[in-house]
Amino acid sequence: MQAPLTLYQYWRSSCSWRVRWVLALKGLDYESVPINLLKEEQKTPEFLHINPSGNVPALMVGSKVLTESMAIIEWLDEVYPQCPVLPKDPWQRAEARELALMIAAGTQPLQNLKVTQHYSEDTKKREAWIQHFIVLGLTAFEAKLASHKGEYCLGFEVSLADIFLVPQVYNALRFQIEMRRFPRAEAIYKHCIKTDACEMAAPHRQPGAHP
Repeated sequence: MQAPLTLYQYWRSSCSWRVRWVLALKGLDYESVPINLLKEEQKTPEFLHINPSGNVPALMVGSKVLTESMAIIEWLDEVYPQCPVLPKDPWQRAEARELALMIAAGTQPLQNLKVTQHYSEDTKKREAWIQHFIVLGLTAFEAKLASHKGEYCLGFEVSLADIFLVPQVYNALRFQIEMRRFPRAEAIYKHCIKTDACEMAAPHRQPGAHP
């Protein structure tokens, strides 16, 4: 038997949503520990002991800790093979990672609080910054989706690519990005949020959620 799972997360964190979604897909029980980023709970000595980078999510497996959503999800997929999010085909597996990294490395980090707060104290400037990088990221993502058909990014089964795309589209909508510019990404988002696991993991279902 595997050790118990504890997820340190924030309700509106896109990185946390990714992990919650995979946990839900695989039917795994876990204890949820909310870390309120707006109250800077991620900067407390207690949490920095768990994750020195001060980011969420962090998954505690017994006495061990994994951080970074990509690493957590890949570990979950290897240890709990039911409902895999990495395709069996090597090329599709690489494509899933490619699309996920376009969000995880090239788009989402530029929206983080630590980045936007450093960039400017002006709320409108921060929003314009966030909108700029979301549009850049989704433009590239949409172009990559053009060669694929189906309900999901890579066809007819959920994959790592969808796990990373959907929370990013949620953020795009929060910042008033017109998603009709990205019809494939918008359609995938609308399909995924109606699925049980994605809905269970969605921000509004989490402790501390508010409009």
